[in-house]
Amino acid sequence: MRNYLIEGVSGTGKTSVCNELRRRGYQAVNGDRELAYQGDPESGEPTDGRGHEHHIWRVDEVRALVANHDEPVTFFCGGSRNFPKFIDLFDEVFVLEVDLDTLTRRLDGRPEDEWGGRPAERELVVRLHRTKEDIATSGTVIDATAPLASVVDEILRHVMLPPSK
Repeated sequence: MRNYLIEGVSGTGKTSVCNELRRRGYQAVNGDRELAYQGDPESGEPTDGRGHEHHIWRVDEVRALVANHDEPVTFFCGGSRNFPKFIDLFDEVFVLEVDLDTLTRRLDGRPEDEWGGRPAERELVVRLHRTKEDIATSGTVIDATAPLASVVDEILRHVMLPPSK
C-alpha cells in the first residue's frame, strides 16, 4: 500500500489533480474539503479563528486512511498547516509549482467566496509562492503549468503507475 501527498500553494492545481486522479480510477482524497478544519496547528484543538494559518487536517483521519489497505494507492491532495504531524506517513511528496503569471491568472479567475479570491488572500498566496514557507521543503517538484493530463501523467510516472485507466 502506497500513499502520496500532493501539495503546493493555493492555485497550483491540487484540486484539479485530485479530480483527474479520481476520474482515472485512483483513490484520491481532497484534504482541503474532506479532512480540513480550523484549528491550532500544534495541538489540533479547534479554533474560532478563520484563516490560512488555522487550516489543518484531522491527523487521526489521515492516519486511518493511510492504514486502510482496501486500495493499493491513495493520493492526498491539498495543503495543511499541520503537515509536519503526518508527512512521515507518505511514501513521497509531490509539490506542484507554477510561475507567478500562471498563479496570478488562476487566482484572478476565482470567485471571492473561494480561498484566494479576495485581494488580501491573493497577496498572501503570492507571498507564500515566493517564500515557499508553508509547503514541504523536500519533495518532487512537478511543473503544474503543463496541461492537467500531463501533470497527472508525470505524477503517475514517478510512482510507476500506468498514466491512463
